[in-house]
Amino acid sequence: MTLGKNTRGYFGVGMEGISKEANFGTIARTAHAFGASFIFGIKPDINVSDMRSSDTAASPDHVPYYEYDKTADMQLPKGCQVVGVELVEGAVPLPSFRHPSRAVYVFGPEMGNLSDAMLDRCDHVLKIPMKFCVNVGVAAAIVMYDRQICLGMHAPRPVKAGGPPDMYIDTEAMKAVKHPIRRKVRTKSASS
Repeated sequence: MTLGKNTRGYFGVGMEGISKEANFGTIARTAHAFGASFIFGIKPDINVSDMRSSDTAASPDHVPYYEYDKTADMQLPKGCQVVGVELVEGAVPLPSFRHPSRAVYVFGPEMGNLSDAMLDRCDHVLKIPMKFCVNVGVAAAIVMYDRQICLGMHAPRPVKAGGPPDMYIDTEAMKAVKHPIRRKVRTKSASS
């Protein structure tokens, strides 16, 4: 299987009532990095331009960003399923959830839950099984990563721990690549 070969479908990421620019920026940047088709906010209590400190990729300049005053105003592509991420009774644990090929994942505010109106709009509600809630930006990253794994966007994991070092990497091609972030280490020459 080739990495990233199964790229059918799309996903978007929404935040309802988010109140911290850093969290919004982290989610936007993560969505951008994972290849989201769009991002949106529902009644965000932030100044979107102030999120630049955590979104160094300037994601809203590269991924369409929409903003709505209320859940009823939310416009989605036809056939897009709404997946709420919330710790509520009856939510499906993430490891048991099959991601829709066309989906939008909606995360609630930092100090609260998805609204009843949003939960009513959801086709699915999932939860990340853990002892307590994590930061909303962390939760978003976990869900987007799980989507990639679930939809077969990567080769299956090896059976043994670790993995063959050259299973996916053409080591000869990598030797020819200049790595600008690598620092040359100077060693004393034999003539010194």
